[in-house]
Amino acid sequence: MRKLIVFIVFAALVWFFAWGSNNWIQTTEYTISSERLPAAFDGKKIVQVSDVHNAMFGKDQQSLIQKVEEAQPDAIFITGDLIDSNRYDLDSALILVDALVDISKVYFVTGNHEIATNKLEDLKYVLTERGVIFLENEAVDWELEGETVQIAGIHDPLMDEYYRDEKYTRGAIENAGLDNNFTLLLAHRPEQMAVYAEKNIDVVFSGHAHGGQVRIPGIGGLFAPGQGWFPRMTEGVFKKDSTQLVLSRGLGNSGFPLRILNLPEIVSVTLEKQ
Repeated sequence: MRKLIVFIVFAALVWFFAWGSNNWIQTTEYTISSERLPAAFDGKKIVQVSDVHNAMFGKDQQSLIQKVEEAQPDAIFITGDLIDSNRYDLDSALILVDALVDISKVYFVTGNHEIATNKLEDLKYVLTERGVIFLENEAVDWELEGETVQIAGIHDPLMDEYYRDEKYTRGAIENAGLDNNFTLLLAHRPEQMAVYAEKNIDVVFSGHAHGGQVRIPGIGGLFAPGQGWFPRMTEGVFKKDSTQLVLSRGLGNSGFPLRILNLPEIVSVTLEKQ
């Protein structure tokens, strides 16, 4: 009887740990400073939502929506893989989108899973109909008090069946028509940091790495798509030359169904005039 009780308690603890690791949303806060940032944008806040993969957080996404609301964003960036190509569920994704557009202006770029569904035009239609700014290798202006920041977004490289690598990303940025204004770029893949730096992008927002899926204390993430085993870029802020990259661990899973020691997160970035 005693062994049975110990087993039940152990099983309950394992279940609780696994559930918490995949459902407790963490808000991670960063401050990004730059001399190039226009003064009107000093203190403005961006919330990044990435790699939802059709995961649900509470009834009608209330846990996730509450976290975003509490961060009080001036803009919301969705950096790809809102849906999952392996269990495509547009209706559940739109529950979240409908709530986000009521909170702030929402900007969106594709991840590899949006491209893989082959339903990109349908997705673009329903998102833009709801007021989402769907960025396709292009840039739009964010204007405040007579000053301007560019918000740009590029498709995931899976968009090109021949050049699914840095060549596509380089061309996509060139086609976005960027000028010399301070630029915030939504780009799903962090492993192409060298291209973003080559193009002198000020700040990049990426996902895709899922925090390494399994995080090992003192080591970091175990595996990330596009980077392989023991990846270098799984979370945090990275810098190369004049470019800073904000990397979200994301929220959901695809393929391997569990996060371990890797809480789902939204990222809150405060811009600072240096």
